[in-house]
Amino acid sequence: MDASAPSEPYYRPISNEVEVFKLAWEQRLALLLKGPTGCGKSRFVEAMARKLERPLISVACHDETTSADLLGRWLVQGGDTVWQDGPVTRALRQGAILYLDEVAEAREDVIVVLHPLTDHRRELLLDRHDEVLHAPVSFMLVASFNPGYQRGLKEMKPSTRQRFVTLAFDYPPPKIEAEIVATEGGIERKLAERFVGFATKVRKMTEVGLSETVSTRLLVSAAKLTVAGLPPRRALSIAAVEALSDDREVVAALNDVVSLMV
Repeated sequence: MDASAPSEPYYRPISNEVEVFKLAWEQRLALLLKGPTGCGKSRFVEAMARKLERPLISVACHDETTSADLLGRWLVQGGDTVWQDGPVTRALRQGAILYLDEVAEAREDVIVVLHPLTDHRRELLLDRHDEVLHAPVSFMLVASFNPGYQRGLKEMKPSTRQRFVTLAFDYPPPKIEAEIVATEGGIERKLAERFVGFATKVRKMTEVGLSETVSTRLLVSAAKLTVAGLPPRRALSIAAVEALSDDREVVAALNDVVSLMV
């Protein structure tokens, strides 16, 4: 093995998601991953791109993203006007996996531009460049969104959702989540189980009114701080509790759970 090659992203399969992703890629189907923040959607896409030996181009969607940001634009360089591809266009030319993270954050008029990539046409019109690109067989469009976080106008329209086959993600079962936290965070399995016990407890505390809950990602961050030298309770407070709320009463209640479980 080439020692200079980057290591494969760690991803622990939960069900048959690896098989589903591979089949969607082979059948040239657009894939939507839905699930809560920090449950492993982005890491899963990274791992699958490595497994399929395809380049990965990721776009973090937000409400100020324009179609030119995605497709490309004309720029003036040294007195000349030159065309610069956007990430979607680059992904098509490279036959890459294109990952639109939190796609529901993008404006609908931007998403509509991508519709021809998600059906039988698999093509992209670059009207500013007077060019039509056809997706090679290796190209795949993957998008993600968090249905628990999105509200109102940020929900995906049915006309868009029905263009994707969909994989539902959630936080892993406790035993598997502890395995993930121990492996990626570098802590002992018993401590990882206590971290997961804290997360499980908080995820059931609907009365505190959190807009987001403890993610696997936050637990891994707390584990890494613990390895770096912070006491486990302090690491959880900094990495997880303070990230969830600015309400001091809520923070105090969550820190009580930390003291109880860790």
